[in-house]
Amino acid sequence: MGVKNKLKEIRMREFLMNQKEFCAMIGISQSTYSTIEANKTQGNIETLLIIAKALNRKVEEIWYLED
Repeated sequence: MGVKNKLKEIRMREFLMNQKEFCAMIGISQSTYSTIEANKTQGNIETLLIIAKALNRKVEEIWYLED
């Protein structure tokens, strides 16, 4: 079981932006964001909340537990 996210799907389908543009919009560094989007790290709770707030989403709409 692990925590996964829908960030790439949201970025590509809803915002039609590359990572650089998307990171500028949400105010997160691209290096931090890319590791979170790739599920290499989940980041700290503050970063997750900043991303969720910038996307006007609840955290559980972006991150989920994978069986």
